[in-house]
Amino acid sequence: MNSNASLINHHSFILTGIPGIPDKNPWMAFPLGFLYTLTFLGNGTILAVIKVDQSLHEPMYYFLSILALTDVSLSMSTLPSMLSIFWFNSHEIPFDACITQMFFIHSFGLVESGVLVSMAFDRFVAIRNPLHYASILTYSIIGKIGIAVLTRAVCVVFPVPFLIKRLPFCRSNILSHSYCLHQDIMRLACASTRINSLYGLIVVIFTLGMDALIILFSYMFILKTVLGIASKTERLKALNTCFSHICAVLLFYIPFIGVTMTHRFGNHLSPVVHMLMANIYLLLPPVLNPIVYSVKTKQIRSRIIHMFQRRRNRT
Repeated sequence: MNSNASLINHHSFILTGIPGIPDKNPWMAFPLGFLYTLTFLGNGTILAVIKVDQSLHEPMYYFLSILALTDVSLSMSTLPSMLSIFWFNSHEIPFDACITQMFFIHSFGLVESGVLVSMAFDRFVAIRNPLHYASILTYSIIGKIGIAVLTRAVCVVFPVPFLIKRLPFCRSNILSHSYCLHQDIMRLACASTRINSLYGLIVVIFTLGMDALIILFSYMFILKTVLGIASKTERLKALNTCFSHICAVLLFYIPFIGVTMTHRFGNHLSPVVHMLMANIYLLLPPVLNPIVYSVKTKQIRSRIIHMFQRRRNRT
């Protein structure tokens, strides 16, 4: 009996919907469907507007396009398990499928962090050296930055599935969330996870931690440059171009810090808190990023309004 349970645990995991009240899972189906719809519509609109409007073919908007693609990819990584649980009441996920989902979730999370660093560099160049902005951030350079960000994420996350697959699983196979995360799978192992924990800590410090520091230093230099501008109107105009990016940074890093803290130090907290923090971390930024950029970026906002007015006139 025990060996059979061990075999099952080795080949599948059970994902969790709403902890403690599984009968309420169907009630979450429509809000989640609405959030995913907003994510795809919002980011799709941003991509369509930037592609169609030639005046938006600038470095800032190319980086915004990469951010939108990353948000869509991150949402697509969680969509299958979310739909499986809340729409079809199917909680079991095969071991290999769980590992694959974990790989993509962590990879696109690192890509998003790298894109935010790139966007900070973009704002730094635009404010610090506006005359050479277009010549510094050429199409070729932007493409190389995008490839470097993606390559870094894949290389950093690539060992994680192998570190997980080497572990024996003979305890409960019930995960805490509606999707697979390294920290969540790791805690179910019945062997030492010191290497996994150490590697995870190194990744957080030398990727996400370093990214956060680079963004912070970028804005220190930006602020120093802005304060040197004589005109108050020009200072406010320069800072306003950074507002959307600052919001995107906060939307990514605050939930990430929250979910990391609850995993490491929140064992005494209710499972509902863990579920909420994990879902906010992955669902909130892709939903709100296009809204923030649409509302706060005048060029994007005006193009979206113009696009919808033109469609209304046609009808």
